[in-house]
Amino acid sequence: MQPARAGTVIARIDLSEQKMVVYVNGRRLQSWPVSTARRGYRTPTGTFRPGRMHRRYFSKKYHNSPMPWSVFFYGGYAIHGTDAVRSLGRPASHGCIRLHPANARHLYSLIQQHGKKNARIVITR
Repeated sequence: MQPARAGTVIARIDLSEQKMVVYVNGRRLQSWPVSTARRGYRTPTGTFRPGRMHRRYFSKKYHNSPMPWSVFFYGGYAIHGTDAVRSLGRPASHGCIRLHPANARHLYSLIQQHGKKNARIVITR
């Protein structure tokens, strides 16, 4: 494993647009559709640091559902890949931020490469 390179990774999630924009060192790198909390659930807003990260993870709360490339940021809330890619771009989750698995892997790699302490997750309405 290579040492983390100093740099800043910011993942900005806009709940009203159901979109994530990823910046590295202030430069816009990617923009992806996401799915966040559907009616009756919530996705927290605010600025968070990545916590634990798992390449393969299965939800203990929601029927062992796969959550590949998970980046946990607030208790049980995470950004992770989903096989429900047709729902991306509209609210569909129990509160997590769902991405296409390839995009979740890319974000996971960026955070790993630059270090969790140099990453932020910013969620707004």
